[in-house]
Formats: sequence, structure tokens, C-alpha cells
Amino acid sequence: MNELKTYLRKLIYFTERETEVFVSLFAEIELKKHDYFAKEGEYSSKLAFLSEGVMRAFFRNTSGNEYNKTFFTPPAFVAAYSSITTKRKNLINIQCLTPCSIFVADFDKITALYKDFPKIESLARILAEYKFAIKEKREIELVTLEAKERYEIFKKEYPDLENLISQYHIASYLGISPTQLSRIRAKR
Repeated sequence: MNELKTYLRKLIYFTERETEVFVSLFAEIELKKHDYFAKEGEYSSKLAFLSEGVMRAFFRNTSGNEYNKTFFTPPAFVAAYSSITTKRKNLINIQCLTPCSIFVADFDKITALYKDFPKIESLARILAEYKFAIKEKREIELVTLEAKERYEIFKKEYPDLENLISQYHIASYLGISPTQLSRIRAKR
């Protein structure tokens, strides 16, 4: 729980009471490699804080091909955001790529605090703005940069991830085949 408190302090100034009220909504859960936090077609209602492990958000097309949208590494808030905010079914899956330790809260309980604790609502806005900026940056990179450049950015943004997850997942994230990724790595 200390990881969550430390992370919160980096995002917004909470009083001790605000911190305790917010953190009290979270319970620790251990997930195994390959476990799902969210599944496509289901409804999500939980917000998680990842303190250990690696997760991926991905979608599957009608042919069954998977496309990694993003990776989550600690410290990070994790959720199927469109589902928890719109109350619609998930469009994505969130899966553990390694064993994970997460703290989970019911999103409706968090939003119920907004009126009495405006800084919690401010935190939600800060997180949404951050997620939007990251999403926009990634979309631009996918259409404007060569695969080699995207790989270099991946290595800077996720410096240790390459040793923890399979080449398949990295290639999917970069929008290339594992063979293309092998060629890029060989040229380094």
C-alpha cells in the first residue's frame, strides 16, 4: 500500500485524510501470469494500481490476431477505462504477462467520493489527461515513424521489459511481425 501512497504524492497533494480515504478503497490481489484483469465483451468496474509485474492491454480482431495496445509496468493505474466510465462492455483485454501484485478498488466507490473530496476528482482528471496524452503520442508514432524508431522508443520507455516478455508481444506492440523485430535487433 505504501507504493500507492508514494505514487499518489507524485501526482497530487493529498492531505493525510484524503490519502487514507482514497487508499482504504483498495484491496491487494495477486494475479498469476496469463490471468486476466479485464476481458473483452465483459463489463469492468474496477480500477487497479499495479505495484509488481507486467500487464498488457490488447484487442483481438475477428481472425483471432492479437494487437498489444499498451504495457503496464509499476507504478501504474490500470483499468478498462472506456468500460468503467461508460458502463459499456470492454473493447480490450488486460492480461498479466508476469505474476502481478495489484491493489483493486471499485470505480463507483471512487467516483462517489468526488463531491466530498474534490482532489480525488482532480486526480481522476489528471490520470485521464495523462492517458490521453500517451495515447495520442503512441498513435502519432505508429503512423509517422519507421519500425526501427518505434523500437528505440519502446526500449527507452520500457528499459527492462525486453527481458521479461516475449518477442511476440513486443512485435505486436510495435505493429510489426516477430521476424521484422528480429531483423531490427540483428542490425543493432
